[in-house]
Order: sequence, then C-alpha cells, then structure tokens
Amino acid sequence: MSEDRALVEDVLAGRAGAFERLVRQYQGLCWHIIDRMVRHPDDTRELCQEAFLRVHQCLHQYRFESALKSWIGQVAYSVAKRHLERKRIPIVEPVAGDDDGEVFSPMDTVSDGFDLEAATADDEMAALLHAQIEALPPLQRTLLTLYHLEEVPIVEIARMTGIAEGTIKSHLFRSRALLRERLQARMGAHA
Repeated sequence: MSEDRALVEDVLAGRAGAFERLVRQYQGLCWHIIDRMVRHPDDTRELCQEAFLRVHQCLHQYRFESALKSWIGQVAYSVAKRHLERKRIPIVEPVAGDDDGEVFSPMDTVSDGFDLEAATADDEMAALLHAQIEALPPLQRTLLTLYHLEEVPIVEIARMTGIAEGTIKSHLFRSRALLRERLQARMGAHA
C-alpha cells in the first residue's frame, strides 16, 4: 500500500514520468479486463485509453481503501461494461427462472474440484479449453481470467466489478462446470 500511496502522490503532484509509470504498471491488468469483456482489439485499445484517462481524471478520488490495482481494475471493468451496454451486448447469459438472470443455489458457491490446469495437460486440450473460454459470455470470461490467470483474489474481483463474492463464486463454479461438460463432450468425440 505504501508503494500505491507514493505512486498516487507522485501522479497527483504532477511529477515527471509518474503517470507513465502508473500506466506501465497496470496496463496489462486493464487490457486483460477490457479485452476479455469486449473481444475486439481496436475497441480494447480505445477503451484502455479511456480507462486510463478516467483514472487520471479521477485519481484524486482514490481513498486507499483497497489496492490501487483493484481501483484501476474497477475503472477498467466499468468502462468495458458501459461499452457493452451501449452496444446492447449482454454481459451474462440469463439463467432460466429469474427475472435478473441471477439464480444461484448454495451448491453453486462450493468448489467443484475441477482443475483447469490439469485439463490442459496437452497442447490440443489447451487450445480447446481456450476456444471454449472464448465462447463464454463476457462476464464469465472476465471472471475466469481474473481469478485463474491474473490470480486476483475473489474479494478483489468483487471490489473491481461491484459483484458480490458469492455471485462471483457461483459464476466461476458454473463456468468451470460448463467448460468441463464441453471438454468432456469433445474428448469423448475424439476418443
């Protein structure tokens, strides 16, 4: 947190190179979040620029209540979400039986024991897994990326997205279950 504070203070004081350091440090996170949501490189580039512009304009509002990474992730997620809303692209597939599309059972938040890494032991399976992840709706794709690839803890993902931790766990559980089902169906077809 002290590194975050020093960087923010440098940027706010207008010290030479401070904002560039901030961008370099967090551009990968910003790119991953936005790209996983929108899946279009030109839009991703533009939206990353928009996100960092917003970070620059609003950095004075950052209160050090969470890691700077979480706050910047929240800005990136918000920019990507608004972009999808403007284009009327749903960020999550609705679940039957609920007006909001958010129906969860208590079992949805329990780990299913599915190991994504073990499922990608060979190159063909890895390619298949990545293709199946790309086929997921934007929110599930983003949550899987943040949790499994960026190794962001669920509590930080909740801060970034504004989504309840239990809902995130449920999305992760259901996404992994869907991936497992699709991978098993494909493995059966290749066997």
